[in-house]
Amino acid sequence: MSLDRLWAGWRSEYVTAVGSSEPAVAGGTDSALLDHPDHCVFCRIAASGPPAADNGVLWRGDHVLAVLNAYPYSSGHLMVVPLRHVRSVGELTEEEGAEMWSGLRRGVAALEASFGPDGINLGANLGQAAGAGIPRHLHLHAVPRWMGDTNFMTAVAGVRVLPETLADSWQRLHRAWPV
Repeated sequence: MSLDRLWAGWRSEYVTAVGSSEPAVAGGTDSALLDHPDHCVFCRIAASGPPAADNGVLWRGDHVLAVLNAYPYSSGHLMVVPLRHVRSVGELTEEEGAEMWSGLRRGVAALEASFGPDGINLGANLGQAAGAGIPRHLHLHAVPRWMGDTNFMTAVAGVRVLPETLADSWQRLHRAWPV
């Protein structure tokens, strides 16, 4: 059997940036240090300025923002994140909670208009045990899905194959974002 190769050269930027995300608690990193907003990737994104392809921010409200996931499950995978560094749903103010839901609704509308998925997974991983990659800053996910897209590469090789760059996904979603 011959070995097939899948070239995705644009992913080199992703591979070299892997170490720039929030450090893990395992291995002796001080948990209290990670609770500080200066060490939180979402707090850095919130401070990065207005929506732009280079920061991945699609939309910014008064209390939350929507941003592309830099490590997506599929193209168009976005997250809605409170601007304030909060860990749990219970810490949200009424205004933050309402705007998170509004941001998620807008994100779904933009995904439907720009990607035409067959479905969308919505969710939140609350805590590390629930699968949260960044458990110290609450965030909601919206992941477009298509019938027949089983993405066998994930199951067989532990690899995700994405059909377009993050910059292209950002352009597509930003243009379709409801005002």
